[in-house]
Amino acid sequence: MNEHAAARTTDAGETTGALARKLGVSPTTLRSWDRRYGIGPALRTDGRHRRWTPEDVAMLQEMCRFTAAGLPPAEAARAAKERARGRARSPALARPPDEPRVPKSAPASVLPPGAPASRSGTGLPLGDVRQECRGLARAAVRLDAGAVQSLLTAAVETHGLATAWTEVMAPTLRAVGRKWESSGDRYVEVEHLLSWHVSATLRHVYVRSAREPRTGVAPVLLACLPGEPHTLPLEALGAVLTERGVPALMLGGAVPAEALTAAVRRVGPSAVVLWSQSRSTANPPLARHVAGTRWGVRGARTRSLVLLSGPGWAGDPEPGLLRPRRLDDALRMLGAPER
Repeated sequence: MNEHAAARTTDAGETTGALARKLGVSPTTLRSWDRRYGIGPALRTDGRHRRWTPEDVAMLQEMCRFTAAGLPPAEAARAAKERARGRARSPALARPPDEPRVPKSAPASVLPPGAPASRSGTGLPLGDVRQECRGLARAAVRLDAGAVQSLLTAAVETHGLATAWTEVMAPTLRAVGRKWESSGDRYVEVEHLLSWHVSATLRHVYVRSAREPRTGVAPVLLACLPGEPHTLPLEALGAVLTERGVPALMLGGAVPAEALTAAVRRVGPSAVVLWSQSRSTANPPLARHVAGTRWGVRGARTRSLVLLSGPGWAGDPEPGLLRPRRLDDALRMLGAPER
């Protein structure tokens, strides 16, 4: 029997290896949950080999969701088993009376300095991060879209968008990106799923905050340089600006130089933020051109403030250009401090 055949679901149930890959945890974790908390398979062939039934899989999915939401494993196991018993009593029963409620978001504590890097059963090197990052990474690796969206929404509601982006979304995205780069084609689907839901969360905040646009206020123009497709950091900045009452106009990724210049002349923005993810897309001549572009009526023409944002910009900025290093730097420069 080859490796692929051994991993398939059999008539007797699903193998531990196949189930671990589906849930995004290691086989060792499944065995540990079985041994410590009684979250184990109903069937064992030859007295040794585990075979997981659909009911077992459903209970483990609940276990994963509870741990992703921040419950300690022992409490998560008890809740998962209680819910499984509730389903057995009545499929329509939503929550057993004595089941502990899952917190809206994971604890906000940070690991102490010097703590070892945590992979949280995901294979992702997260390092010293908030607990929410671990839950979000586990849900993303499982491709559990519902859990990913719930955790992102909870992070925004609990900490505010700026902190949620800086301390939850961005660290998890970076960890997934590093894993993708070091693993060939693996984890591409994880990054795509996580990126899509992060973008959806950011745009929801933007749309919600922009329902009543401020009139007579020049917007901040946000654009990725030509050849630069990475838009999420700009989406985060645009959403936070709008949330704080500063109108933002998002042009998106890989904006042609001519289109960027034309937009500056047409809109007359108070500031232009140019994002570059890598040095290959950083374009100092274009940045100087944008900074020197004048707009407005004759006799009262003016220029826009230009911010060079992103890790692609190297060295100190030239005179007349600003270089924010973090999201809070950009917000301060754009007149949108935390309220």
